[in-house]
Amino acid sequence: MLSIATKSGNVVSGEFATEKAVKSGNGYLVIVSKEASDNTKKKFHNMCDFYMVPIYEYAGKEELGHCIGKEFRASLAVTDEGLAKAIVKLLESEKLNNGGNE
Repeated sequence: MLSIATKSGNVVSGEFATEKAVKSGNGYLVIVSKEASDNTKKKFHNMCDFYMVPIYEYAGKEELGHCIGKEFRASLAVTDEGLAKAIVKLLESEKLNNGGNE
């Protein structure tokens, strides 16, 4: 689903671009790599709480980057509301299937 969002131009990645999308109101979902630093995770969790944007921790940096056709990525934002909702559904169902460990 992330690759579809990327191909349609609805994903920004990297710390600066992700932060800019959230603060400008264009970010509807933030995904942070589980391998991101604690400071990065805390920064995005605080920012997403403030701007009321859903945030998920998912996969390693290499896998997250691979999902969007890049190399390593610690963070990304989905900038289309419909795609963001669809991805949230997938993330939630994966979390349930993994017993809440994902």
